[in-house]
Amino acid sequence: MRRALLPALAAALLTPFLVACGPSTPAQVFHGRSQVDVASKDLVAYKKNTAVPNCPRVAVTKVDGGMPDLTLPCLGGGRAVGVAGLRGPMIINFWASWCGSCREEMPALAAYAKSQSAVKVLGVDYLDTQPGAALELAKRSKVAYPLVADPKGDLDRASPLPHIPAMPTTVFLKADGSIAHIEAKAYTDQEDVAAAAQQYLGVGG
Repeated sequence: MRRALLPALAAALLTPFLVACGPSTPAQVFHGRSQVDVASKDLVAYKKNTAVPNCPRVAVTKVDGGMPDLTLPCLGGGRAVGVAGLRGPMIINFWASWCGSCREEMPALAAYAKSQSAVKVLGVDYLDTQPGAALELAKRSKVAYPLVADPKGDLDRASPLPHIPAMPTTVFLKADGSIAHIEAKAYTDQEDVAAAAQQYLGVGG
């Protein structure tokens, strides 16, 4: 029973921070904590008409100071991702279709990902129960990097990640898989993203 209350508690804690990002609040996003199918037949078909690639194949090996030992589904179908096995240099961006700042930021990340190959980019569709709207946003923003989904917010407070305070939030991952920096802000253009990558990862600027 206590475990079942955690998603609702996380939603309540996140509400004051996330409401500024869009018209929906986390309480509305959970819709009674109903199951969200992020790989329905319609979504799989729609994803084929986007530039979003399949999710990366990773060896699930946890490292000290790295991503949590959780497995997330690939948005629009494909292999699931054990995020503990992710290795950098990588930018992991938390976003949602209902978040206005995320919608404004996404083209900048998409342009940055296309402009260089030193730093990989992975998007996490976070606290979002509208995967169709999420894929539509990704297509409109010309996203060509992998996207995973975390509709229930399982990554929130999952060690070693701290509480995710706002949306969008970006995690900078070192080559050894450890977290270099976590930043809660929206990047305005690809040069802004490149400057942050150079500052926190030492590459991709």
